[in-house]
Amino acid sequence: MEEVPWSQLPPELLEIISTKLTIYRDYLRFRAVCVSWRSNLPIRPRHQFPCQLPWLMLPSSNLHTGNINNIRAFFNLSDKNFHRLELPEARFRRCCGSSYGWLVLLEESPMMYLLNLLTRQQFQLPSLTTFPNVIDFNVSKVGKEYVLVNQINGDNYTRNLKEMRNVFIQKVVLSSSPLDGDFIVVAILNETGELAFFKNGSNCWSMIDGARNYAEDVVYYNGLFYAVSRRGAVAVLDLGGDFPAVVTVIPPTPLCGGDILYLVVSYGELFLVNRYLNLEDDIEPNLIYVTVGFSVFKLDTSGLIWAPVESLGDRMFFLGGNSSLCLYASHYHGVKGNCIYFTDDYVEANDDGARGNHDVGVFRLDDGGIDSLLCWSGHSQLVSPPHIWVTPNPC
Repeated sequence: MEEVPWSQLPPELLEIISTKLTIYRDYLRFRAVCVSWRSNLPIRPRHQFPCQLPWLMLPSSNLHTGNINNIRAFFNLSDKNFHRLELPEARFRRCCGSSYGWLVLLEESPMMYLLNLLTRQQFQLPSLTTFPNVIDFNVSKVGKEYVLVNQINGDNYTRNLKEMRNVFIQKVVLSSSPLDGDFIVVAILNETGELAFFKNGSNCWSMIDGARNYAEDVVYYNGLFYAVSRRGAVAVLDLGGDFPAVVTVIPPTPLCGGDILYLVVSYGELFLVNRYLNLEDDIEPNLIYVTVGFSVFKLDTSGLIWAPVESLGDRMFFLGGNSSLCLYASHYHGVKGNCIYFTDDYVEANDDGARGNHDVGVFRLDDGGIDSLLCWSGHSQLVSPPHIWVTPNPC
């Protein structure tokens, strides 16, 4: 029997084999075997991949120094290696969110973008000038390009281009990938504690009435958005209809007292995470904070109460400036269950003058210990912009 060269395998057989690959990097290697395979397999797979293990995107000097380097470095937990990707689209732009493999980017203009880490596809969001509290923008008024209104007392104030890029928005969360078409975006406004949203097909941002101060974190869960306040109260937001509304408010647990709060959706369940910080004196006349612990609670949906959680079992949480993520450790290499992988997403509005100092690590729930992530080594000498977890997802 005459042997058939690998390069001549039927396209339908290649497609069947490719569906058995669950790691996108393996799919790319499979596709790169020869010209024939590469031409028959698209760079964006036709089948749905399981959620990939996040990479840690490291700080870049571009935001502050104007470095012309378009390369961004990422730390891979599985093999403890660094990956360097050319991302000119992220140059001079601040990342204020990461959901489903898409980065949310702001630049020193009113523009906002979604950028897919792997395919480099972009999706433009409504500009900063469409937020209801932004009442004027004039690029010729140097240093005072934006005029905003305080929606509590009606006073006007100004912000420059860099301030709007760096501090106007704290975090942005997506309901799903923008490729799904019918998606919703929620933005946490840093200075005012308000929530704004955008539905695909609209041309502007809208405020969510009744949701002020639920600005610690936001997640999408069972078709609704959940937003948590500094005190641990959680507002349930229905943004799917014509009239966005706060459906209900879940009261805080008396045990809630963290410095930063997160919400995590985990395989049909909702968790509330408290992060505890210590402030330390720096060499300079600044305050440095370090993470010293976490506590976890799970929502009892029958009574809308939070129950303390002593162990996550095989689960691991990824927290920070990204949309909070939960995965099973046994499905991946190089990671451990019953752990919280966290990054430095501290907002200076929480404590005047305090800042982070590469506050990135792994918290172990079994003994309360914290391990460092050894991913600086010449790739990350800057504190800002902060590290952020990014899921490499081509879809």
